[in-house]
Amino acid sequence: MNTTIIWYRNDLRIADHEPLHRALAAGDVVLPVYCFDPRQFGTTPFGFPKTGAFRAQFLLECIADLRRAWQALGADLVVRVGAPEVVLPAVAKEVGATRLLFHAEVTAEELAVERAVRTALDAAGVAVTSFWGHTLVHPDDLPFRMDDLPDQFTAFRKRVEQRWSIRATFPTPSRVPPIPPIDKGELPGLEQFNLVRPQPDGRGVLVFVGGEREAQRRVEHYFWTQDRLRIYKETRNGMLGEDYSSKFSPWLAHGCMSPRTILVEVQRYEDERVRNESTYWLVFELLWRDYFRFVARKYGNAIFKRPGLQKLDLPWSQDRPVFEQWCDGRTGYPLVDATMRELAATGFASNRGRQNVASFLTKNLNIDWRMGAEWFESLLLDYDVTSNWGNWLYTAGVGNDSRGFRFFNIIKQSNDYDPTGVFVKHWLPELKTV
Repeated sequence: MNTTIIWYRNDLRIADHEPLHRALAAGDVVLPVYCFDPRQFGTTPFGFPKTGAFRAQFLLECIADLRRAWQALGADLVVRVGAPEVVLPAVAKEVGATRLLFHAEVTAEELAVERAVRTALDAAGVAVTSFWGHTLVHPDDLPFRMDDLPDQFTAFRKRVEQRWSIRATFPTPSRVPPIPPIDKGELPGLEQFNLVRPQPDGRGVLVFVGGEREAQRRVEHYFWTQDRLRIYKETRNGMLGEDYSSKFSPWLAHGCMSPRTILVEVQRYEDERVRNESTYWLVFELLWRDYFRFVARKYGNAIFKRPGLQKLDLPWSQDRPVFEQWCDGRTGYPLVDATMRELAATGFASNRGRQNVASFLTKNLNIDWRMGAEWFESLLLDYDVTSNWGNWLYTAGVGNDSRGFRFFNIIKQSNDYDPTGVFVKHWLPELKTV
């Protein structure tokens, strides 16, 4: 039998995994490999850690869970620390692999690594094939060419929904052949990346644990045990508590579950319990996630550039002391400060909170939006390159917002979404008697 390497990246699951399915369908011996690329633990252009301790710990938990899953199938996961373009050819040579399969990405750093891996494996005579696996809608099923992707989400959504086409999920294997003899490798510790394990903060909305099993448990909890999907639209703008929103994003960002798997569960919920505006709205949010990935594919590196997609030469400031006040939650605006302290303490913040702090940084403080995007990249548990940068472009007024330079009134937002101050007092104890 041929040996095929499955190169894991941001697709840390067994279920609905096309590269795995294709390799097994061909009757191949499958060797799954994950590389901890040291470059992902470097620094951003503005000098922040690219992967902070919260996400690094979550990632380690994802890989540990993925290894347990492969062992339960009768195989194992190979773990290495190093550049994939160096590690993968060495592994292929050691086991005599004839091909490598992986899920493709769309942004510059990831594409550069893909090209390097292809070049190295081509030289070694190993065939390389990529697949698309991070969105609900496959790009080949869109009712337009990628070059014609609408520049506003609403137009995108309406056209997609007119010709709704979602591919079926791939089956989950129950058994796989043993892997070839090879050193499986040990999971690194955080200290190997100059990080310290973050201490849990009891004020956080949820204890997020990485891995496919935990992703499945969260879906079970939110949809079925707590029955919260029926009121998702009404509660999704909450800011405090475990179940005001689905909080699937960290597991989606790491690929511990696919958006199509969530859709299948939504459809089952609609069949067995209720179909309403809330069940639709969760799918609506998955389409936003799709849209930002398609925007990145269409516009390339423009999503990282100061002028953004609108090509606006705005006079952004890079005033570091002011920016650090925002980072530390010391602006004097309670809603902003509470959200930033939550982010710093837990690696997570509500969607409503993120919109407010991003608007405040760019519209009130006039700070370069890219600094905010990089700060989120460093801290967020659920960092996804296209969603993060797409949302920052949008909020800064240089992205896909048809209303242009919109402005969040922070005081009104506080009154609307935290009218009794319970969220603010939760994170700003100095205001508990106010």
